[in-house]
Amino acid sequence: MNTPIVDFLHSYAESGTARMHMPGHKGSGEYSFDITEIKGADELYSAKGIIAESENNASSLFGTAHSYYSAEGSTLAIKAMLTLAASQRPQGERPLFAAARNVHKAFVYGVAMLDGDVEWLYSKDGHICKCTVTAEDAENAIKKCRRKPDGLYITSPDYLGNIADIKGIAEVCDRHGVPLLVDNAHGAYLAFLEENIHPISLGASMCTDSAHKTLPVLTGGAYLHIAKKAEHFCGRARSALAMYASTSPSYLILRSLDACNRYLAESDGKRRNLAVKCVKNAREKLAKKHIVTEGDEPLKIVINACASGYDGNELAEYFRNMGIEPEFCDRDFTVFMVNEFNSDRELDLLSKAFECLEGRTPINRPFVRTPKGLVGMSIREALFAPSETVDIELAEGRISAQPTVSCPPAVPIVISGEIIDKECIKAFAHYGLTQVDVVKNDNLRLQK
Repeated sequence: MNTPIVDFLHSYAESGTARMHMPGHKGSGEYSFDITEIKGADELYSAKGIIAESENNASSLFGTAHSYYSAEGSTLAIKAMLTLAASQRPQGERPLFAAARNVHKAFVYGVAMLDGDVEWLYSKDGHICKCTVTAEDAENAIKKCRRKPDGLYITSPDYLGNIADIKGIAEVCDRHGVPLLVDNAHGAYLAFLEENIHPISLGASMCTDSAHKTLPVLTGGAYLHIAKKAEHFCGRARSALAMYASTSPSYLILRSLDACNRYLAESDGKRRNLAVKCVKNAREKLAKKHIVTEGDEPLKIVINACASGYDGNELAEYFRNMGIEPEFCDRDFTVFMVNEFNSDRELDLLSKAFECLEGRTPINRPFVRTPKGLVGMSIREALFAPSETVDIELAEGRISAQPTVSCPPAVPIVISGEIIDKECIKAFAHYGLTQVDVVKNDNLRLQK
């Protein structure tokens, strides 16, 4: 597979051309491949040249109507995806989405920019990162909405490695004429396993992938994928991306997305399959030692710390002392992301660390359930209203302003516009938050 962006940047760097243009480093040292939209370099949000050619390569790899590049992560792609879905709403109606509650805060910001409403899907999973949604749940959620929603939005895989029944949910959405929108930030690689289980191949209308999370791409590299059955969204996709994006995308990131196409096209997958087997073997060995793992994502190991007799933060420190840095930890879980670019030394080190770990008596501490917030004002109103920061003990009865979240996982405990109650405060304390942003003078608003 050709790499038009890589080739152009190499050619320009070697040409000796005097750079009387941005960026200010003028291509010195390690920045020789970092340029701006000069002649021949194409423009990301009106691509007709090398970027369009590279995106076409990505589209063929993922089997999409088109795969658009983002140099600003899935955050940008999510906002564009919501904008495209909302463009189909009935005239005069505010955007309306049905969404599983474990959304990334980028979803909240996107809805705020569109001044939309959300009908939330909750589950009994407890942890803020988990929200199991079945096909039946999708059916009920769509019927519950005051009108046909502009999209059903889910996160799959979630931060704890749980993959939703995309195929079943997609069939429900198709039957109702509702686009299935998937935050697949952690699952770009799912298209390149022995069995393709990428959301687009399973029936999603649109999805976003953070390429940098699981593929050999620089941080910030992502895709907005539009399925062939949803090709009508392609006409406005670039303008939707441009609404939220910088006019100066990083060509270093674009170069890495372009180079990734060749890697994916030419890789035999053996190393990736080996990584999948390592994860499977690790789960089996941990189970024998009474270490409880969760999730079914092929390249993620999620230890349920409480069920294994540990605090998740304690476990993370154990692994750090062994020379291993986990992806994420909190009181309940410790998460590891593995792929084919982990060296044999790293995989051996992880395996030895697991061998030295023994299960303990489970800690009988139930998960703090995601609060079901009562809406005090719209998401947009709350985000744009004057706000103040208060201690969580003083937050009861106040309206949440900024989504209350830590990153990772960037999943809000309370959504902007929701009224904070005792359950919310309990959840804040569980996840280590001591202060929250609330709307100023919201007590006057609530009295009215």
